[in-house]
Amino acid sequence: MAPGARLLFLLAVWTLAALARHGAGKAGDGGWQRPGPGAPAALAEEHRCAVERRGDLSYSEFVQHYAFSRPVILQGLTDNSRFRALCSRERLLASFGDSVVRLSTANTYSYRKVDLPFQEYVEHLLYPQDPTSLGNDTLYFFGDNNFSEWASLFQHYSPPPFSLLGTTAAYSFGIAGAGSGVPFHWHGPGFSEVIYGRKRWFLYPPEKTPDFHPNKTTLAWLQDMYPTLAPSARPLECTVQAGEQVLYFPDRWWHATLNLDTSVFISTFLS
Repeated sequence: MAPGARLLFLLAVWTLAALARHGAGKAGDGGWQRPGPGAPAALAEEHRCAVERRGDLSYSEFVQHYAFSRPVILQGLTDNSRFRALCSRERLLASFGDSVVRLSTANTYSYRKVDLPFQEYVEHLLYPQDPTSLGNDTLYFFGDNNFSEWASLFQHYSPPPFSLLGTTAAYSFGIAGAGSGVPFHWHGPGFSEVIYGRKRWFLYPPEKTPDFHPNKTTLAWLQDMYPTLAPSARPLECTVQAGEQVLYFPDRWWHATLNLDTSVFISTFLS
């Protein structure tokens, strides 16, 4: 092959490969990563996940070593590929676009609630977090789900098979833009799974109250407070990836979250 023809051939192969990768990315994110303003520069995964990952955990080991004492990331326990397919942007808008959803403010106490159609939230409010916005100015779809209205979706979700004696499970489903999240708070134990996107977690045990402002976003805390922390004062951290793992947090553990991409996620609270 002549040098010129060979160069054109290699260029064509490279172009096709690039197009294939681009197409795969679009399919892999469920259509949630939209063109527009970029995410804040501070968004990145932690250098090293400090939460133990277990892919072979029995229920007895879970209760003995983690359920009441420390977080753990569970791998390979369930297959939610069907649920994931139903949570694409196109399919959720087709099924629930006219449904009214309740948004909470992204501060520790979530004082303010706003009701609006799901399609309006997705098309007009689902954008990267402004690092200068306060928590009570940031609306976030998570937790206030109408279970009867969304039952056709939730019936396809397979929660982790582990439970705690005397508790019942309740789902909280959410969708939020890159850079959004909930600042430090605590409640009962639960599991959290990312369906699309990535969610970075910051966790402290109950006896170690983090230094934070309840009306500043997690992104602001990460930019302003986190760099000043001594290594011994830093939280446990890990980024939960879509479709590969579930994070468990015990009762009363402080935690804050930061969505690194536009993310779809579901929590199973045990109460």
